[in-house]
Amino acid sequence: MTMRAMVIGATGGPEVFQPAVVPLPTRVNSEVMVRVIAAGINPIDAKTRAGRGVSGAISLWPAVLGFDFSGVVVEGAWEGHPLQPGTEVFGMTGVPRYGGSYAEYLSVSTLSVIRKPANLSHVEAAGVPLAALTAWGMVVDVARAHEGQRMLIHAGAGGVGHFAVQFASYFGARVTATGSTRNISWLRELGASEVIDYSTTRFDEAVAGFDVVIDLIGNVHDDTGTRSLSVLHPGGLIINAPTGSWPGFVSDASAAGVRATTYKVAPDGAALAVISRLLESGDVRVNVDEVFPLEHVAAAHTKLEKGHTRGKIVLRVSEG
Repeated sequence: MTMRAMVIGATGGPEVFQPAVVPLPTRVNSEVMVRVIAAGINPIDAKTRAGRGVSGAISLWPAVLGFDFSGVVVEGAWEGHPLQPGTEVFGMTGVPRYGGSYAEYLSVSTLSVIRKPANLSHVEAAGVPLAALTAWGMVVDVARAHEGQRMLIHAGAGGVGHFAVQFASYFGARVTATGSTRNISWLRELGASEVIDYSTTRFDEAVAGFDVVIDLIGNVHDDTGTRSLSVLHPGGLIINAPTGSWPGFVSDASAAGVRATTYKVAPDGAALAVISRLLESGDVRVNVDEVFPLEHVAAAHTKLEKGHTRGKIVLRVSEG
């Protein structure tokens, strides 16, 4: 049995993606087989494709990338499991330990997949898991967002950022977000009390005294990470997510008298279930910026790497 996929035979630019017919994944133990209808793309996908990210752990080539998926169960884990064939689901898989979602089918642990919110299309649902789980982990689990807390969120209009703004606001934090001119009004709609246009204003000259900084940029642009240390009050917390975006992060923060931690997302179905309820109630929403057919994944990666995406980019893998 085979399936259609977009694969990479080596790391490099977006042009390394090639269409291929590859073996259907084998379902084992408590996994379910899912027919993928849509797949979200994330910065970690692009970093891995380029030879960074998790590329060092790829043991089988050609490789199928893609963490996020939404689709339909075609083979359940066992007869009495609630996710039986025909169930619409979404979730996050663990590339490269598991095959990715840039393919027609994947086999995934039942701990990492849940029922798709009924009010979301497969394309919308595919834009949720990795970004929302990252934002939830940073904002809720680590920063413990609460009433009266002051939180600065960089890149608030991006995939992780637009969820982080919503979660922090939902739990009562006073959110300041950085973003581009075109996203100022939209970020306010998402719950930001204040938005700083990074193209006209240096945030560290305009604000200070934060309890938490959610750093989704690091020092890859204009020393955003280092400059963020000065806007925290003594003992404040900075949480950095982008892999490799700030060498010396922890020591720099310690020297500035603030606490620091990186964050690595896990494919946690239980946390995703809580997020799903917020999506179903309308308290949180996902924004899909653009949809590409699977065969145009190179163009999707090119757009992602240019930056300035509002929310998520999603691949349409199959009809459903």
